Amino acid sequence: MVRQYSKARMFLSVRTFSPAIIVLGLALAGCAGHPKGVMAPVMTTGATGGSSVDMLVVTSRVPSDDPATLFTGERSPKPYLTDITVSIPSDKIRKPGTVQWPKRLPPNPKTDFAVTHVKELNSVAEGRAWFRKHVVGGHALVFVHGFNNRYEDSVFRFAQIVHDSGAQVTPILFTWPSRASVFDYNYDKESTNYSRVAFEQTLRTLANDPEVKDITVMAHSMGTWLAMESLRQMAIRDGRVAPKIDNVILASPDIDVDVFARQFTEMGEKRPKFTIFVSQDDRALAASRFISGDVQRLGAINPAEEPYRSKLEHAGITVIDLTKVKAGDSLNHGKFAESPQVVQLIGQRLVTGQTLTDSNVSLGQGITAVVAGSVSTVGNIAAKTVAAPLTVIEEPKRMPKKSDELGSTLGSPTPSKELSY
Repeated sequence: MVRQYSKARMFLSVRTFSPAIIVLGLALAGCAGHPKGVMAPVMTTGATGGSSVDMLVVTSRVPSDDPATLFTGERSPKPYLTDITVSIPSDKIRKPGTVQWPKRLPPNPKTDFAVTHVKELNSVAEGRAWFRKHVVGGHALVFVHGFNNRYEDSVFRFAQIVHDSGAQVTPILFTWPSRASVFDYNYDKESTNYSRVAFEQTLRTLANDPEVKDITVMAHSMGTWLAMESLRQMAIRDGRVAPKIDNVILASPDIDVDVFARQFTEMGEKRPKFTIFVSQDDRALAASRFISGDVQRLGAINPAEEPYRSKLEHAGITVIDLTKVKAGDSLNHGKFAESPQVVQLIGQRLVTGQTLTDSNVSLGQGITAVVAGSVSTVGNIAAKTVAAPLTVIEEPKRMPKKSDELGSTLGSPTPSKELSY
């Protein structure tokens, strides 16, 4: 009896942790080889041949009291603001879509990504002053990183996105408390919940600034949960999402499809424009699905197939399928930032609010866009119609669940009182 119990427990342990072990191995292979603690500013002597990105970083992390890291992965009861400049080497040295991590410290600005300026801002007024100094047409791009990110990881990745996209925006990064360990998935997920009010306040402060004309929220992976929850929370408080937040981009969203449907609807009728990047070969989302009740993650759907194609309507959601896109990420989880064509699409078309409805867009073969309300071909992108009520259900063969019943009410914009905060 004991022996049988032990075998069963061993089987369950292997079954439970095998995806995490696979992800761990891939993640370690992807992040090994570069030193940690790169936030201490380096001096630049003469021209580096590259460029730089100035960003405002808002965080709900605890300060580390170490200039090499600045912040930890623990949770702070108050947000912190920091003015940071990242130097990026010449495109002759690095390939677009890549972060050139230093092989040794201190970084060399001619060959590596390097922090050249750090200044703590002690008030919202100082943050507004920073924005006025760095305003670019009144357009703000707010980025939220995903699971398993150090503070420095999110800073360097966002600098790369801003530079490679060519986006004419004021860059603002929101980084939440991640312990940067594949074994802390649940801690990270709860940290996004912990950070909802801080992120909502960040968006509200931006929206209330007269210098800001429009805001694009771009979130990746687990950060999409934080973005959706904060926007939903804002809509419930104020009756709608702030009008200046007119564009939301979700990249590889690690969100249960049923939950996304509720979040989306409870924002009300006056929602921002949504664009979602998906990939069916995303290994990180496959592991997340395994440990999340085997319910499909939004970032891994096939938007051209049922039931998804016929279940997306209302609000003109555009879904861009990157399954056939090849990038350097072994998990296939960061294609939106690592494909030069895709990141340029973000900066030159999506951030500016342009739709994918004309022949001027050309992304090459293998990228499919399911564009709401359009049946035309967009350059080399095959556009299909998204038409029917948004009641996202996972698979036709799956037995109905409570969440499916809730999905039938998604045509109504009235927020659910039971789900209010």
